[in-house]
Amino acid sequence: MSDKWVLGFTGASGIIYGVRLCQELLKRGNTVHLVITDAGWRVLGDELGWAASQRKQMLQEHLVPWGGELVYHPLQDIGASIASGTHLTKGMVVIPCSMGTLSGIAHGASDNLLKRAADVMMKENRRLIIVPRETPLHAIHLENMLTLSRMGARIIPAMPGFYHHPASIEQLVDFMVGKVLDAMDIEHDLFVRWGERDEQQS
Repeated sequence: MSDKWVLGFTGASGIIYGVRLCQELLKRGNTVHLVITDAGWRVLGDELGWAASQRKQMLQEHLVPWGGELVYHPLQDIGASIASGTHLTKGMVVIPCSMGTLSGIAHGASDNLLKRAADVMMKENRRLIIVPRETPLHAIHLENMLTLSRMGARIIPAMPGFYHHPASIEQLVDFMVGKVLDAMDIEHDLFVRWGERDEQQS
């Protein structure tokens, strides 16, 4: 039986993390409700070459072929299913999460569908995972993360590890996506876990 997840892409750098997570969820037969901010579409173009003027075509080309069910919601569609707590989902991941979106979620702003969907996760006590991507961080950024952590959100900064000896950017991306999948309680084999390499060689 497939699960329903909400994904939010924002205008932070590292949007490949969100795309890879979406692909992995779809590959497993899940339903993904996707919301992308306008700045997120800009970064998709800048970093991955997606044409923001051809949004439906880009989703069809890069995400739909992975399987599952992709449900795309325009950012301002406040009447979308995921804007209501009565629409059951397993949770939501904002990946990558800009500091502007992080601030809005931390302070209860619901001025677009992405922030409203995140607010729904918190009020319904569902899983909310935030993957911030910014450096350096100042006190307001840190305080907003602390606020969300105290509310029960998981904060997983985009900080890939290197103990698995990554040989490519793709392996660095998969490490971070794997960490998010761990927080979602979804099994995967995207990276070699600490100690597994020694066990395999023994």
